[in-house]
Amino acid sequence: MHRRNFIKTTALSAIAISATGFVRFNGERYEGDCATTSDVLGPFYRPNSPVRESLRIKGEKGDPIELVGKILHDDCMTPYKKAKIELWHCDADGVYDNETADFKYRGTAYSDNKGNYCFKSILPVPYGSGDNYRPAHFHMMITAEGYQPLVTQLYFVGDPWIEKDSSSSSPAAKRRILEVQNLRDGSKKVEYNVSMAKKLVVEPASMGLLVGNYTSEKDANNKMELFRKDSQLWIKGDKTNEMPYGLNLEFVGDNTFQLPGMPLETLSFSFQLLPYGVVKLVETYTNDKGEKEVTEYVREK
Repeated sequence: MHRRNFIKTTALSAIAISATGFVRFNGERYEGDCATTSDVLGPFYRPNSPVRESLRIKGEKGDPIELVGKILHDDCMTPYKKAKIELWHCDADGVYDNETADFKYRGTAYSDNKGNYCFKSILPVPYGSGDNYRPAHFHMMITAEGYQPLVTQLYFVGDPWIEKDSSSSSPAAKRRILEVQNLRDGSKKVEYNVSMAKKLVVEPASMGLLVGNYTSEKDANNKMELFRKDSQLWIKGDKTNEMPYGLNLEFVGDNTFQLPGMPLETLSFSFQLLPYGVVKLVETYTNDKGEKEVTEYVREK
């Protein structure tokens, strides 16, 4: 599979996810630290969602649900105040609002002095076709100073599609499959505490050296734009990868980045800072035949 098609496919569906932080796999399950595991960003992220706790829309169908929890430091005990929590999910028909100014079922909140956060919305539904369905899920992105931004997803106990989905059925997602409480007023409630992990963070000044427009040395039509948001490096979305915003990259050290949750051996992005301000990006992709495809880009001045 070609790299561009691979990125498109893995963004529109789910891939096997590895644990983050200091969680370890003992051969049967993940154990150890309580750092929250990451999950794929998905193709429907939109920045700048309104600051609001209630995402419910009068007159639209859907089961009311409340998501509550705490944002915790990496000691898994101390509340983190003023962490930024972005939440987004599909509507009751399985559709995401990717364009309107209403930002339907999208919102931003900040944890209080005790680390608490809360969103009131509707229960998402599975979506897809045939035998290829994604289970119902919430998307979350948590940004907290001193920690690498966390992208993850929350699933729900009893969803019949969980076992067929490579992301939600991964051992790393086990703690993120939540019991849904049925309240007396007919609404529902789920609770999830998020523990941050420091991991590796790129200095803002260093990341500033990497952003810009890149062009393949062998194909002038093969371009890539990198930009910075919330201390992360992003690949800008376009018609080629069919994402309204883009893909976030995760720093793994030695001027190298990967897609969160994807093995470094499958797809990596390495930077070379050369004399006279020249920056080269080397993209290495291992296709399904085990063959390596290496593409070298140079940043436009």
